Amino acid sequence: TLLSVADIHLYQSKSQQAGQPKRPNITGLSSMNPKLLEILVCPVCKGSLEWKKSVLELTCRACRIAYPIRDDIPVMLPEEARPLGPDEIHRNT
Repeated sequence: TLLSVADIHLYQSKSQQAGQPKRPNITGLSSMNPKLLEILVCPVCKGSLEWKKSVLELTCRACRIAYPIRDDIPVMLPEEARPLGPDEIHRNT
């Protein structure tokens, strides 16, 4: 599902008002919006994601899949994700 910045801010403010804990952070931040990255989780397992700036992907090690980032927008659809190869699972970048 693609989220607008307004949707993200609304979700974030409602979560904080409801006293819900923060979502896991995405590691490897650089120039993507930190607020967006702060609330994104893997839609399959709800685990944390890692931003792979060099290949424009968000990866989930637990599910061993990578979600593409197109036009600076993470595409968080499982059907758009690609499986990670064995050499990518342990790689840091």
